[in-house]
Amino acid sequence: MTTPRHKRRRTKAAGVGALVVAAIATGLVVVPQLASASEIQIHDLQGTTRLSPYAGQTVTGIAGVVTGVRTYGSSKGFWFQDTAPDDNPATSEGIFVFTSSTPTVAVGDSVQVSGTVTEYYPGGKTTGGQSLTQISKPTVTVVSSGNAIPAPVVITAKTVPAAYTPAGDPAADNSIEGLTLQPKKYALDFYESIEGENVQVKDVRVVGATDAYAELWVTTKPKENATKRGGTLYSSYEDQNSGRLQIQSLVPTATQAFPTANVGDVLTGTTAGPLDFNSFGGYTLAARTIGTLKDNGLTAETTRKQKKGELAIATYNVENLAPSDSDAKYARLGTAIVTHLASPDIVALEEIQDNSGATDDGTVDADQTVQKFIDAIVAAGGPTYDWRSISPVNDQDGGQPGGNIRQVFLFNPARVSFTDRTGGDATTAVGVQKINGKAALTASPGRIAPADEAWTTSRKPLAAEFSFQGKPVIVVANHFNSKGGDYALTSRYQPVPRSSEVQRVKQATLVNTFVKEIEAVQKDANVVVLGDINDYEFSTAGKTLTAGGALKDLYFSLKPSERYSYVYQGNTQVLDHILVSGSVGSPDYDVVHINAEFADQASDHDPQVVRVKP
Repeated sequence: MTTPRHKRRRTKAAGVGALVVAAIATGLVVVPQLASASEIQIHDLQGTTRLSPYAGQTVTGIAGVVTGVRTYGSSKGFWFQDTAPDDNPATSEGIFVFTSSTPTVAVGDSVQVSGTVTEYYPGGKTTGGQSLTQISKPTVTVVSSGNAIPAPVVITAKTVPAAYTPAGDPAADNSIEGLTLQPKKYALDFYESIEGENVQVKDVRVVGATDAYAELWVTTKPKENATKRGGTLYSSYEDQNSGRLQIQSLVPTATQAFPTANVGDVLTGTTAGPLDFNSFGGYTLAARTIGTLKDNGLTAETTRKQKKGELAIATYNVENLAPSDSDAKYARLGTAIVTHLASPDIVALEEIQDNSGATDDGTVDADQTVQKFIDAIVAAGGPTYDWRSISPVNDQDGGQPGGNIRQVFLFNPARVSFTDRTGGDATTAVGVQKINGKAALTASPGRIAPADEAWTTSRKPLAAEFSFQGKPVIVVANHFNSKGGDYALTSRYQPVPRSSEVQRVKQATLVNTFVKEIEAVQKDANVVVLGDINDYEFSTAGKTLTAGGALKDLYFSLKPSERYSYVYQGNTQVLDHILVSGSVGSPDYDVVHINAEFADQASDHDPQVVRVKP
């Protein structure tokens, strides 16, 4: 049975002993005090801010009708909703009851619940997320069954505000928790004001494909930053896509198949259930019923073949590729290179793991991984590529523990030659020299400033020289520091801190400086910088890479609706880049969409290619 991620990982809120642990580890507030129940209703528990005024208190006899039951995972429980709402749009009428074991109630039961009101922070309070108001350690009495449930709140383009979030309170480290909700002004406030309530969407477009955890994303705003292929473009920190909403099912997938949807498909009809909150997407419709999937026929793209005088250079993050990966994955990656990328002359690969994969046994070489990939390309009808790389120091470059991911250059020796210069290794910095009046590397391949603190637990850029039709080309393959550890867009801290960006800016500065050193030796040097930069084209890191005109980011040669290589939580966005120096002639750039928008993926990234005339 497949269950959503947050359901499987939430383990510290069950039982009295665990509540003590959770108070420390997750910020779960539990200070039992008896509260009078005579006039208390669910909207009183929810209050007008994100934190319950009754948090830590024991309440009795809270009445409502069950609107949804979760019987699987470690977050078992149910939602119930008051049938006598107040007239304050800021107070939710629904709430989650955490039972820890399989609930014995059913949708439509009229119940009275006693227990402790708590604020649970999915993923832990230190992750910066918002809390979920709930009742823990419950005692539940079923008064009657078969009752009609409260009518759903219909979420549409008109009901969700365009503005995403208020700014946080400076006196509270920019937290929005204590602010009075303004549901007609801000999208996050709107969702919080109906947290736990029965909600509904209808005829919604999929903007994030079904993943391995039986989740997908839809938009309630079909015109919001729409791409031609059906996604929702993320193009600015100031322009959040407020129409995005995650969908999960309350029905175990062993009982009912979850729809396998691609970006651009549509959930027709009604999808309805309680509004939940989790650490893997924030506000989530936990669906009792899911609409019917309409397949809109999204297909994988194919780029054109390079011409005789064009040098084709591609980049592709192959997502932790190891020898132990299935033959099917290798076959699909090989087909991607040959068919969809038209067998580029040079391919910069990211996330090539060592020969033992994620086994942390001291292995650092990756010749078996690369050879299996090359064999897959040949099997798909492609050329026999040669390759160059530098193995990292064991466990020093981040990524999956034990995997020792690194960048690798594949090149077609029938079209391009590699300029080998000895001296490059994991810890020696590559430099720039002049040979015959041209800029050249002191080592090829070589790593840029590998000892610099900017590359701590991160991949070091791999620089190499190639010769195409007698003309030298310097290519730098990158895989910058990931966004791991950053707060989510639904964080309780607004604006959202981007702590990981600090390291990427340092990394971008080093690469930019290196390119300027090349251009100082040879003004018209052909330089291509590419790879998984792990940041947006509008980010500070992106701007740092191009500072001083050293490089041009080719994303800006595309129409705005085509600028993406990755889809995350329903946001179609940029992570991978190809940048060129000003002397690179006639760049023809293409992002080839074959993965990110699809439920069935060989990698979570789309590859891209540039054809140039050095």
